[in-house]
Amino acid sequence: MKRREFRVFHRIVIVTFLVFFAISTGQRSTSQEQETPVGPRWWPSAWGPDDQKGALNHITPTKVVEAKNLIKEGRVYELGRVYEPGMPLSGDRFYSLTIPGVPTAGPLGANKLVSNDEMFSGQIGQIGTQLDGLGHVGVRVGDKDIFYNGLDLGEFGDSKGLKKLGVENMGPVFTRGVLLDVARVAGVRRLEIGYVITPDDLQKSLEATGVGDIQPGDVVLIHTGHGDLWMVDNDAYNEGEPGIGMAAARWLTDRKVSMIGADTWGIEAVPFDGGPDQIAPVHQWTITRHGIYHLENLNLSELAADKVYAFALIYIPLPLKGATGSPGSPIAVK
Repeated sequence: MKRREFRVFHRIVIVTFLVFFAISTGQRSTSQEQETPVGPRWWPSAWGPDDQKGALNHITPTKVVEAKNLIKEGRVYELGRVYEPGMPLSGDRFYSLTIPGVPTAGPLGANKLVSNDEMFSGQIGQIGTQLDGLGHVGVRVGDKDIFYNGLDLGEFGDSKGLKKLGVENMGPVFTRGVLLDVARVAGVRRLEIGYVITPDDLQKSLEATGVGDIQPGDVVLIHTGHGDLWMVDNDAYNEGEPGIGMAAARWLTDRKVSMIGADTWGIEAVPFDGGPDQIAPVHQWTITRHGIYHLENLNLSELAADKVYAFALIYIPLPLKGATGSPGSPIAVK
């Protein structure tokens, strides 16, 4: 082979190799992007492989002081619902509270003391006003169930309480809250069941508040009006709900919020965004991938009526060791 022919041959070999390498690399990238049913792997978290607190890490001491400075009038808004028989419940969940005895004990002592105790039965962290913790939702990857920060349920799951990601890792929440009144901006009292809230809806609602941008560590509460059905038409309340779709979920995670709340039972639109083969995809995006907590079944009607859009948000979950969620009564203070 002549020198010139050898050079041409050599170049052809190099180009062929580069093309093959590019194709094979592209194939590997595509494969990596699809390595879980919800996209590429999301772990370890920005706070390290041992983190169990998630997006609440965005709430810094500076953030707490900022929230404190929002309190001007000392007015308190209760955002939690009353836990009571007949409230809307999802699926086979149940609620029961009994006072055994009435009085439960006594009379005791010369002073004839009598007392009452209650006995509770139910999914304590997943009924009524509730918080979805990081141990609530995951995704099956191969033969493993993977949760926030790549934690394998086979290694931390326990019927007596999760060994990791329990709500006791949260601590109290004191931060800036922002109300986005999507129903008001849409010009309706209540968004229709199945309405998918878009990034444009959120952006317009934010601009209507006049409170500036969503900031890292904020708790964003979304008023849809669906809460008007609570204890009024429970069947309609449970039938489905308006809520954020996947694009709006990405809009919120891009802004590094710590929690998302709504006057609905699941935050996201039901029927679910993405089609009938999808089950709670927003939960996997926000909770599993980004460590963002959900506050569900909130009462936002008074807050919305008074047009209170920025406030100090205070929420203290019950430190139930190993629990997937918590009941509670968050408050907004302005």
